[in-house]
Amino acid sequence: MKSNPSFNMEALSLELCVACEADAKEIATLVNRAYRPSPQNAGWTHEANLIAGERTSTEQVLSLFHEQSTILLLRLGQEIVACVHVQGGHYCAYIGMLATNPVMQAQGLGKQMLFHAEAYASEHFNASVLKMSVLSSRPELLAFYERRGYVLTGQAEEYPLSADVGQPIVTGIQVLSLEKASAHPSLEQES
Repeated sequence: MKSNPSFNMEALSLELCVACEADAKEIATLVNRAYRPSPQNAGWTHEANLIAGERTSTEQVLSLFHEQSTILLLRLGQEIVACVHVQGGHYCAYIGMLATNPVMQAQGLGKQMLFHAEAYASEHFNASVLKMSVLSSRPELLAFYERRGYVLTGQAEEYPLSADVGQPIVTGIQVLSLEKASAHPSLEQES
């Protein structure tokens, strides 16, 4: 998707915040619009040509609200325009569900949200290693993360990992694992 020349990032008043359960339905809608939109509404992150069905549901988003799990939001006024999930673990954190409103893609919001997720993982979960997953059939998305320091671990699993994340339209899709060292390793591990 080409950059929208009429879209001025500096003119926007964007607010970063932590999601609450009341945001779950809007988060699920945003994620599904970003990853499984109708063809006329597809941004560059879509996978609708690879997988049919919703990417997530309100119930699945609600299940992410627990200790060691946070969803960060970027709001434009009252509207959620980007989100990312950060799950803490033992000296590592998993980053997923990075989504941007398709109309606002290719404007740097995804990079900004990834940066905030990485900083949050380091500060709140003492993560020294950051992990994520990408579909093997998404070389442009894999390249996006590799440009930001993530490397393939060699681990791959067949898609779908569960029955409620859509059904593959094409065969041979795998879920690839990536990781990178945190730019701000936990203080505990340095002692």
